[in-house]
Amino acid sequence: MKESIFHRLYDEYHQDVFQFLIYLVKNRSIAEDLSQEVYIRVLRAYDKFEGKSSEKTWLFSIAKNVAIDYFRKNNVRERHTFDAFEWESEQLVSPARTPEQFLEMSEDMRQLLEALELCTGDQKMVIVMRYFQDLSIGETAEILSWTESKVKTTQHRAIKTLRGILEQDGKEVNS
Repeated sequence: MKESIFHRLYDEYHQDVFQFLIYLVKNRSIAEDLSQEVYIRVLRAYDKFEGKSSEKTWLFSIAKNVAIDYFRKNNVRERHTFDAFEWESEQLVSPARTPEQFLEMSEDMRQLLEALELCTGDQKMVIVMRYFQDLSIGETAEILSWTESKVKTTQHRAIKTLRGILEQDGKEVNS
């Protein structure tokens, strides 16, 4: 891989990849480590990149896989067994409460991020990609290796779940 290509990819997408990872793991230093892992994988795999997708969706696919690997490793460590981690149905709950910027967020955003932690891994990935990273349904489907229909369905279910959680939280506050 030519150095200039790597630098261009890094300069153009690093902030987006980092933000995506920080929304998933809620820890700046872990997100930095995972971002580094993404670019190590990019260096190793760029020669195999066929251009069937955009570089952006390819990078997010790698970032998604790095995040899944992180959660799998943590899950195995926590359970002390080698049971399979079902990331599609299990919740992706990070060990740290929030990223540094969490303190600066509005109360609504804080509640939304807390509610997002209660969604399944699939739902969390779709919401982060669609609404935090502004990826299209097509880009999200490509990154996750899903159909656009599955992305739409998962997004719909995630929004329904989030709405229910936030409405319940609102009722508890008003009680």
